[in-house]
Amino acid sequence: MSEINAESTTMPPVELRMPRASEREKAGDLCARFNAASRTDHAARAAILDELLPGHGAGLDVMGPIFFDYGCNITIGERVFANFNFTVLDCCPVTIGDDVLFGPNVSLLPPMHPLRWQDRNVRQAPDGSAYDCEYGKPIVIGSNCWFGGNVTVIGGVTIGEGCVIGAGSVVTRDIPPHTVAVGNPARPIREITDADASALQYYAQ
Repeated sequence: MSEINAESTTMPPVELRMPRASEREKAGDLCARFNAASRTDHAARAAILDELLPGHGAGLDVMGPIFFDYGCNITIGERVFANFNFTVLDCCPVTIGDDVLFGPNVSLLPPMHPLRWQDRNVRQAPDGSAYDCEYGKPIVIGSNCWFGGNVTVIGGVTIGEGCVIGAGSVVTRDIPPHTVAVGNPARPIREITDADASALQYYAQ
């Protein structure tokens, strides 16, 4: 392991999160309010989502609990459903298309940190405040996708329209449209075609 050089010890914080802490605290409060609200109080839950996620389309259906870093950096299309424990650390833009289904415990994780601990560890600014070197890579999810339970999507990934991401997958690279992808790391295993029409499947017989 090489010695820590002067450049690494004076490295400024790489911090692309916009806006800053006040918006993050607001999002945390709104998430807590949503999670505490009764599931039968549809009006209250809808009002909280409108404030937390100003970029969402019509027909958003979220089970909760939910966990968002900012909320304001997310664009969500119409008729999107998210099951329990939907987590989005939106330190940079996250774009979700129409008619996307998220199973339970799905996490969208744009934040990135340096690989070397010398660059990654928390350090102290001259004013005494603590900071770390964090940056973000956007996530883009096309319309008509379905994510199984416990899927994790890493920053910098684009998932094409009409994809199915298998339960437990960790998506670290782009997935082409109309593809089934599974595994850790997730890999495309086949294209989704007209042969997959529900009328041809056993459950529709």
